[in-house]
Amino acid sequence: MKTIIVTGAGTGLGKELSLLFSQKEYHIVLAGRHSKKLAGVRTEIEQAGGSASELVLDVRNHDDIKEKMLVLNKSFDLYGLINNAGIGVFGPFTESRDKDIEDGFSTNVYGPMFMTKALLPYLELKGEGLILNIISTAGLRGKKNEAVYCAGKFALRGLTESLQKEYEGTGIQFVAAYMGGMNTPFWEGSSHVENPESFRSPHEVAEIILSQLDQKEIIIESKKR
Repeated sequence: MKTIIVTGAGTGLGKELSLLFSQKEYHIVLAGRHSKKLAGVRTEIEQAGGSASELVLDVRNHDDIKEKMLVLNKSFDLYGLINNAGIGVFGPFTESRDKDIEDGFSTNVYGPMFMTKALLPYLELKGEGLILNIISTAGLRGKKNEAVYCAGKFALRGLTESLQKEYEGTGIQFVAAYMGGMNTPFWEGSSHVENPESFRSPHEVAEIILSQLDQKEIIIESKKR
């Protein structure tokens, strides 16, 4: 069974994408920092007849990524990766703490880069694969009080578009998904968005992404209710 790794799979869009891809007869490796949340998603997948396993992983730990990718390749038929894990860094740029900037890039940029770099050699050997990068519309245009967040998402966009060209004509597909705000735990503890409930649900966004996977670029603007 072909296997897809999903980072940030414990909640929100990562969870919904995991559930939907598992219904397409993929084995899902649920990657994230919180084992209890991953276990809950695994239970949901298995109860629906799907197949999944848990992988406690912090995408900021580059050595851990390499080691665990080696282990995964021995156990599964690695086919795909969904780089979904991300954190929000919002507020006036001059008020950004150095640690916020470092954490934002470690998770939103370096994490996807090192996950992709660790997986690609295995996909190259097979001549096929799918890498889906969850980028956000913050990777399409600058936004007020989102300078640090947008900078990271622009970087991920550059990575994705470059790899699309680098692997053009191969069986390895790179897809960039740009979505507006979603009603997820992403906004907990933040005052940046007044009413997250006005946004699309992560399930709705996940369904749109799956319906457009044949495209290099998927743009899903926020829907106000």
